[in-house]
Amino acid sequence: MSTAAADNNFSQAELDKFGALAQRWWDPEGPQKPLHALNPARLGYVTARMPLAGARVLDVGCGGGLLSEAMAGAGAEVTALDLSPALVRVARLHAKESGVQVDYREQSVESLAAEAPGSFDAVTCMEMLEHVPDPASVVDACARLLRPGGRLFLSTLNRTPAAFALAILGAEYIARLLPRGTHQYRDFIRPSELGAMLRAAGMELEDVSGLAYEPWRNAARVIRRPDVNYLACARKPGAS
Repeated sequence: MSTAAADNNFSQAELDKFGALAQRWWDPEGPQKPLHALNPARLGYVTARMPLAGARVLDVGCGGGLLSEAMAGAGAEVTALDLSPALVRVARLHAKESGVQVDYREQSVESLAAEAPGSFDAVTCMEMLEHVPDPASVVDACARLLRPGGRLFLSTLNRTPAAFALAILGAEYIARLLPRGTHQYRDFIRPSELGAMLRAAGMELEDVSGLAYEPWRNAARVIRRPDVNYLACARKPGAS
């Protein structure tokens, strides 16, 4: 992808949609309630595969900073990116109120990759790939930002009938756990497609696991089957 195309790898409608939720991002009973439930499972998946204490970590598509703050709380030196000005403002304010150190930037991952390749021990990109026009560009930029031996952690939605039934019909229209229009089924990504993006970026896929949200207890857990939400871990070849 050309530099100019990479700089435009976002949907303004998506940014506006999530920016409108900024003021209630940290409300555990608000529109992002499922994201609050997913966060401990996402953090656990990362910490099970690499120690965060003292690590330089980048959180791409950080939103209001749920995972960014959690990783900083686990001892990581965290830089976090988002293209929504409203979300970056909320993230900075919450970090200040919480006394947590996170370097929040309103910047694209492609831009940072051009400035500072090989700068991070780990990169996380959670629930973002299905919201950008060119997810492969994001994966490639994340890979370039890793040092050799570093790990990339991703989460997204599988393009399956089960994902359509649960993540769209169930979560958005029946249970109303998410605002309608949060997801578009055509943008969901199969693990095989994500694997191809990772290989093209020079990464080695280490794991794919499911991420199950259980609304009856408002919690999530990592499972074997990646039928709906799933997590992936990939390693950049080279010395650890």
